[in-house]
Amino acid sequence: MRLLHAATWLLAASLVVSPARAYNGGGQLPVPPSGVIGIDSETMLTPDFWIHQLAEPDRVLLGADAIASQNAQLFQVDPSMRDLRTLPAALMRDQVVAWIKNISELPKQPLYDEKGERVPADLLQQVSDGLALDGVPMEQHTRYGLVLHRAALRSFPTDLRVFTSADDSDIDRFQETAEFPGTPVVIAHESSDGQWLFVLSPRYAAWTRKDNIAEGSAEQVFGYAGRRPRRVVTGPQVVTVYSPEQPGVSQLQLDMGVAVPVMADHPADQPVNGESPYTSHVIELPIRTASGMLGFSPALIQRHADTAADYLPLTEANILHQAFKFLGERYGWGHAYDGRDCSGFVADVYRSMGVQMPRDTSRQAVSPALTHQVFTSKDRHDVRMKAVNALQVGDLVYIPGHVMMVIGRRGGEPYVIHDTTGISYRDDGGALREVKLNAVSVTPLLPLMLDSKHSYVDSMTSIVRVRP
Repeated sequence: MRLLHAATWLLAASLVVSPARAYNGGGQLPVPPSGVIGIDSETMLTPDFWIHQLAEPDRVLLGADAIASQNAQLFQVDPSMRDLRTLPAALMRDQVVAWIKNISELPKQPLYDEKGERVPADLLQQVSDGLALDGVPMEQHTRYGLVLHRAALRSFPTDLRVFTSADDSDIDRFQETAEFPGTPVVIAHESSDGQWLFVLSPRYAAWTRKDNIAEGSAEQVFGYAGRRPRRVVTGPQVVTVYSPEQPGVSQLQLDMGVAVPVMADHPADQPVNGESPYTSHVIELPIRTASGMLGFSPALIQRHADTAADYLPLTEANILHQAFKFLGERYGWGHAYDGRDCSGFVADVYRSMGVQMPRDTSRQAVSPALTHQVFTSKDRHDVRMKAVNALQVGDLVYIPGHVMMVIGRRGGEPYVIHDTTGISYRDDGGALREVKLNAVSVTPLLPLMLDSKHSYVDSMTSIVRVRP
């Protein structure tokens, strides 16, 4: 889904001269004190370093109409994506149960809690009983809602964090992904305690806390998503202005690529939640009304916040600028820690330019709506290297469980930016060196090892290209 393999905080202070050398796969690369091979200059951690190498960095790779057509194709042919508007007016029991069972499956290996202690079998049984599958009706009206704030989607209706080893406290096996304010969902079921909803978003189906969702009519839900004009979040995150008058929209986190409607007709001299709007954009956000149903409220985003009037043009320069805005952000499995994981990282970057992608690496790598080259065990090293030598900025390179974004070349070596837990490579003596990163990081591609016997290149499963 995301990655069990390598990431970094690349501190500028660690990038000093006189590094060691390593990697004999075609040359030697510097190894600075950080241990991040191939990164021996602070300027390599800036988008401008890579943009200046490009012949036409501002050339539009896909126009808005072509992107809209690709997005429409994605929802038509990719089974991991779902156009909620096409669901029937009634949901049948067998379908709902199948959706739940597809995601709510307990791992077969032992699970551990945050203290490193084995999770008791009876507690896991309680978690499983919370699915309340016996309570799924034979037929129910299709219900709709909007996500109110950044919402965790989980495989079971519980906040219990579980791990597959006693010394791991990052990869929560019940954490699936997150959705963002204004995302439409279909509400398919409720947990036994009534505190969780099983929802379908356009790209996922999982459990989320009931207070993350406000239920409304299909007209309200889909009408909100289609409204214009809008502001698109182009920074890693922005937050709405603090508002004691309307806590539901106060300091609300909006992540890169989130698009929210603008209230263009709001009188310029009338306050919004007690504050003059002349220094801000007046947007509209979903809230839960006193009756418990979906409503809407104005909110403010400061004009200096990193937003745009529409999606950014899809250019190499914008791909690099957007990707580097996340550099150093903590790795977050399933969008945990208010961050993102490897597949979420590349999806959020492309979403800021209007390009929709499936959520998980396994789906992105083979999506029939995306241009991709698939590799199997029959593909020799020379075939793979031919593909590597043809990589372009913005291309996505997939290995089992992980994705990296190409940012350019230095000395003929391809470099990538990726959200990773760490990297491995051969040192001068041929021993495997492991470097923990846990962040969005810049690294070369060729030296990286999947394990002691297989390089990333020889483990590639796919290359996706988001351009003609």
